Amino acid sequence: MTGPEHGPRATDDPTLPSDGEAGGSTGGQGTTGPSVGESEAGQPRRSGLRNPERAVRGLGAGTLSLEALVLLLAIQPIRVVGGDLGGAAIAAVVALAVVAVLLAGMMRRPWAWHAGTVLQGLLLLAGLLHWSLLVLGIIFALVWAYALHVRRVILG
Repeated sequence: MTGPEHGPRATDDPTLPSDGEAGGSTGGQGTTGPSVGESEAGQPRRSGLRNPERAVRGLGAGTLSLEALVLLLAIQPIRVVGGDLGGAAIAAVVALAVVAVLLAGMMRRPWAWHAGTVLQGLLLLAGLLHWSLLVLGIIFALVWAYALHVRRVILG
């Protein structure tokens, strides 16, 4: 008896999928494992990620890092194209970028998410110094709102 029909997967149980069929149950008949969306303990599985907390922290840190980079790179184009970007406005942009980098490194702490939200509000207020900072504030506030939404969906 040497053939694929008598290999290690061969069985007489009609509820198990054969070699050519896609895996899955046949309407729940004869299955003893967890159903789709449940873990072994019977609790609903929130995501398919191995470490959802780490993934969400990475999303927050990446968002804040990108924000800091964009803020620092935006200083010169704003000065050249936009005109009046004084020393106070440049200092505010640099300070916001430094805070964003510091918060990106502290995403393990739960309060960092709230501080990131405050940072978005401060960037919107920096729009009083120059209209382009308001535009950046709106863009990054929307990106941060999406990151918070993803965090809520993944972590519950």
